[in-house]
Amino acid sequence: MKEKQYFVYIMTTITNTVLYTRVTNDLQRRVLEHRSGKGRGFTKKNKLYKLVYYEAGNNINSALTREKEIKSGSRQKKVILLKSINPHWNDLFEKFFGQLVLIENKVDLYM
Repeated sequence: MKEKQYFVYIMTTITNTVLYTRVTNDLQRRVLEHRSGKGRGFTKKNKLYKLVYYEAGNNINSALTREKEIKSGSRQKKVILLKSINPHWNDLFEKFFGQLVLIENKVDLYM
């Protein structure tokens, strides 16, 4: 049986103005939902697009604790954290999943 993975992730807008931290067990699905505007409220309003940080683990309680830790920090602390692995705020989606290609409103991933 494959062990489940949990991801603590930070997404931002194209202009890096908003930092959004959450936990998911399916990072690819969640990023695509954010990008397509399927979220409600905050995520839809702020048009989150770039995956700029993530951590993976196999314990949901540890992931939730880490999420709270990150969210309770100031924006400056979040920026320092994400710059520690992503100094240029690049979108990590392609690095993690391959190139995203939109063809007639369908999503295909190419590795």
